[in-house]
Amino acid sequence: MPMISARAFALTTVFGALSAAPDLAYAQGLSESQPPAAETPPEPATAPSAAPPTQSPTPAVANESAATSDAPKAEVVPTKAPERQHSLDPKRAEVAPAGRTTFDIDPFADSAMIAVSLGFAGMLELVNSTGEIRPQQIAPNFNAANLIGIDRGAATQTPDPKASGRSSIALGVAAAYAVIDPILSGVREQNVQTGLADAFMYAESVSFTLAMTNVVKMAVRRPRPIAYIEANAHKDDPAYSNSDTDSALSFFSGHTAMTATISATATYLAFARSPHTARPWITLLVGTGLTTFVAVERVRAGAHFPTDVIAGGIAGAGIGVVVPHLHRTDEIKQRRIWVGYSPVRSQENERGGLLNVSGVF
Repeated sequence: MPMISARAFALTTVFGALSAAPDLAYAQGLSESQPPAAETPPEPATAPSAAPPTQSPTPAVANESAATSDAPKAEVVPTKAPERQHSLDPKRAEVAPAGRTTFDIDPFADSAMIAVSLGFAGMLELVNSTGEIRPQQIAPNFNAANLIGIDRGAATQTPDPKASGRSSIALGVAAAYAVIDPILSGVREQNVQTGLADAFMYAESVSFTLAMTNVVKMAVRRPRPIAYIEANAHKDDPAYSNSDTDSALSFFSGHTAMTATISATATYLAFARSPHTARPWITLLVGTGLTTFVAVERVRAGAHFPTDVIAGGIAGAGIGVVVPHLHRTDEIKQRRIWVGYSPVRSQENERGGLLNVSGVF
């Protein structure tokens, strides 16, 4: 019995010391003049731990809680507020270097416009090829003096059979330059994006011009000079009838319009890419000369009147300038489409690759 009572007394003393320790530490923090707490006997190894009693918050914690309660609450921004709206349009990635002109291309929108224009122009070509559209007939007593002054000579001339071939060759040269120039721009600036942007702008200019030319030809259906010449040669033949649909597609000249649009686009890009060099001026002179050559040869071939080639040159040059100008931007934006490629090896050690295309859809 005495041994049990001694052990009970020792445990009671330990529990009391553990319970009083937090209060003693707090009291010591309030006043350093108070005597230190009495040492407690060492805790036996077999003594269980006891949870400290509930304490009142210290002054520091109380002050912090008061400051937190006094702080203003964060304002909730409505979901339809402008600052919470997100746009999928590419944002500015970096400022364009000084003296450099950049162009913004949307592969999806621009490709769709090119496809629609080419498809529309192609359908009109198919319709014309069937011969179902009857050309306008020239009256036997029609007087060429009723034509516009600058057009009268085209209706009474002797056409040059080789002029049409020369105009087609010149147009082919312009088309070849439209293919080569984007490649040269990409190599010159060591940037694939530059070459792709120029290629898209050339393609848009050509496709828009082709579609517009075919629509206007079908709407106006003006007889070509060669039709007037043939009608005058058969004016005494009552059975003569012109059945060639193409003979009534004079306005305006497609060859001239196409050469002009390529020349105008090339000149605009040359001034934008190399503003302080001789390149843009050379491009302007060569393009103007090539367009003029095509226009003259089309008139000499009896395919168009002078007013036809003038209208074609104006339309083509206008489209060739407007298309790249609408793509012009003063800042470099994020890409709308990303194309990635990485090599891959299969378990059979066969070589392959993974092509990944992503963007803003």
